[in-house]
Amino acid sequence: MKRTLILLIGCVLLTGCKEKQYAKPIDIAKKEGSTAGAKTQEATIKIIPIEHATAILEWNDITIYMDPVGGSEAFEGQKQPDLILITDVHGDHLSVETLEALNTSKAKIMVSQAVADKIPSDFTPQLDILDNGDSKERYGITVEAIPMYNLREEALKFHAKGRGNGYVLNIGGERIYFSGDTEDIPEMRALQHIDKAFICMNLPYTMTPESAASAVLEFKPKQVYPYHYRGRPDVSDLAKFKAMVYAGNPDLEVVQLDWYPNDTY
Repeated sequence: MKRTLILLIGCVLLTGCKEKQYAKPIDIAKKEGSTAGAKTQEATIKIIPIEHATAILEWNDITIYMDPVGGSEAFEGQKQPDLILITDVHGDHLSVETLEALNTSKAKIMVSQAVADKIPSDFTPQLDILDNGDSKERYGITVEAIPMYNLREEALKFHAKGRGNGYVLNIGGERIYFSGDTEDIPEMRALQHIDKAFICMNLPYTMTPESAASAVLEFKPKQVYPYHYRGRPDVSDLAKFKAMVYAGNPDLEVVQLDWYPNDTY
């Protein structure tokens, strides 16, 4: 009886650690330089969810803005960006008003050509234009541009292939994937060695929870962060997504951050 009780308590503790509910922000420490006798250096990647598709990453005094929207007030108290990544032309990813309101004087801005075409010429010297499949290194971070597009016939009008970019950031010894607006395309399923995957799933524009879970189970990131999952008329079922992921691979961790601090749903 005593042994059974101990096992039961252990299972509860493991389950409680499996799902992180609304950790904001989150720091991930990674050990580097593990050779014998060498000094171990700890690098930390800090993830700050802002809202929906907008996030900030901080690493080694480098600050990265992902799809900055919401005006300067959304970034009050945050560090000035060194690198800005924009995935698509839609207003929940590209906000010229926000770019103009922020202090981006020292920032490089990585975009697709379609996004560059919508950004005022004042920003042209700051732009790195990446087509699908391109990569670029800035500040010791190599960024890979990953295709993002729709597959369903009824959704093809939302995101055409080649217009926008998802991104893989090779940063601090990790590979971090931001899907942007996409369905479970072959290029996503073919990703390798992803440590953290930020996966969208709002209808009618991107993926269902079922297709998102199926893709994640195929390319097997170590952690998956659902983001970009609210929308009208449909709201994604995160509980269903997590249940499908854990059923398919109990070792894969689903991390839920607070992407909707002003949620009225």
